[in-house]
Amino acid sequence: MIDLKKADAAQVTFLNDAYQHNKVAHAYLFVDPIQEAGIATAYWLACRFLCSGENKPDGTCNNCQRILSGNHPDVFLVKLDGKQSLSIDQIRPLKAELAKSPIEGSRRFFIIENAEKLTLAANNALLNLLEEPVAPVVTILVTNNENQILPTVRSRTQILHFEEEVQNNRAVELLEYGLNSNEIAELTNSEKIEQETKYFYQEIKEKDNLALVRAHHLAETNSTAEQKFIFFILKKLALAELQKDTTRLAATKLLDLLMQCDQMRASNVSFRNCLDYLVLKY
Repeated sequence: MIDLKKADAAQVTFLNDAYQHNKVAHAYLFVDPIQEAGIATAYWLACRFLCSGENKPDGTCNNCQRILSGNHPDVFLVKLDGKQSLSIDQIRPLKAELAKSPIEGSRRFFIIENAEKLTLAANNALLNLLEEPVAPVVTILVTNNENQILPTVRSRTQILHFEEEVQNNRAVELLEYGLNSNEIAELTNSEKIEQETKYFYQEIKEKDNLALVRAHHLAETNSTAEQKFIFFILKKLALAELQKDTTRLAATKLLDLLMQCDQMRASNVSFRNCLDYLVLKY
């Protein structure tokens, strides 16, 4: 369930003022490095419109509870659901919903998480949706990278930049690398995995026979988030070594192999086979 307490205080103040003066835009782009506050703020706005309590939004009334648990007929969330991108098939249903009137309030809300993952076709479908300002709908795109949103889509939204809370630099790095906020939350054992990956990296460089053994140990993980994290650490180690004259050639070779592994993973080659390839080719 979404926690309204994680909504950004500054943006809540701005949006509440817009609500009170009947100036809420028909489309927003929330640019938030972590996206958690952006999602919570999007839900805060939906609750502000649809809350049935006295102190709106109270977060506890029946309407708010249904919104926050994803069970309100006027609030729609589009998210990755374990996929690599947001497809046009996920945007098309919103176009159909656009023709319908709100069921329980004065507005409907379309919230798109990880909007930077929209395919070109999905972006174009979204553009058509945003060109219907007469409909009582507020569309909110939440992203960690506004540059990956089509300029034509950006131009039809009001852009709000959330403060970068740099207390968690690793989370920001992982978001830029391609993990989403849910995957980052899954990394509860990241310190141990990072240490194992560092040993693995060193063994590869030294052409140690133990590298293949450790590759199989690392491959036992079933978590996509952990697999992505392992490749993130390997690339980070190789990039750091590019700065050293004595190890530049080795790091370049490893980075090239890691790029090949990325292509293999995109072609659904198993994680274990990718690690074996990395060891054997080096």
